[in-house]
Amino acid sequence: QLQLVESGGGLVQPGGSLRLSCAASGFSFDYYVIGWFRQAPGKEREGVSCISNSGNKTNYLDSVKGRFTISRDNAKNTVSLQMNSLKPEDTAVYYCAARRARVGVWRGCSTAGMEYWGKGTLVTVSL
Repeated sequence: QLQLVESGGGLVQPGGSLRLSCAASGFSFDYYVIGWFRQAPGKEREGVSCISNSGNKTNYLDSVKGRFTISRDNAKNTVSLQMNSLKPEDTAVYYCAARRARVGVWRGCSTAGMEYWGKGTLVTVSL
């Protein structure tokens, strides 16, 4: 059974850091692109970061560039999102999602294109 389980969320003050993890099981992890998405109250889900199946390609939402770093460990079937300099506007439920890698041009991740989703972890940035 394919599973994606997020962890690492919590309450942090502005300027602080959190590290989110996504643990995958039940599929051939190194054949899948993994993305992090977030959804704030009253807003649509948006893509935050994406990493190719080999880990050599990444992309980021403009508002998190320079603050967030995505990485993966295919030996451990995990993807991490290191979040630094957190802002109140980063408050959201964060989800990891997976889609099979495709041959050709790297296209990153889109909400509609992901095949499997975790249940999310809440990140709250507040004093």
